[in-house]
Amino acid sequence: MTSLRSQRRLAAKILKVGVERVWIDPNRVEDVEAAITREEIRKLIHEGVIKPLKEKGVSRARAKLIHEKKKKGLRRGLGSRSGTAKARVSKKEAWMNKVRTLRKRLRELKAEKIITETTYRKLYTLVKSGEFASVADMERYIKAHDLWRKR
Repeated sequence: MTSLRSQRRLAAKILKVGVERVWIDPNRVEDVEAAITREEIRKLIHEGVIKPLKEKGVSRARAKLIHEKKKKGLRRGLGSRSGTAKARVSKKEAWMNKVRTLRKRLRELKAEKIITETTYRKLYTLVKSGEFASVADMERYIKAHDLWRKR
């Protein structure tokens, strides 16, 4: 079997692709060997004996898998984080989340008649002043200062 180097080169020029992307039908090698002019190569391309191969791309399969996992909340551990805690959740947002949670719990306690209206008001102002770190902290304060409603 002879080399089809010149035919491959001509076909690559005509097809405007790289030499490696030229496909030659293995059943019609004799015809390709005989073709030595651009015109003959063009004719073989037209017949489908010589074709350009598809460009190889970068697979998105792994990227899609990772994206699905991230949607589920995975791959967000300490090793995947860049930026400080304050950069990821701003001070203001953290404060808003905390205060809203505390106020919601206060409303629940008032609605269930666990604390009185006056106690509620007092605790509300303490929440606003940033006295409590969490709901548990607030409830410890209520217990320590005996602010539960007397039955």
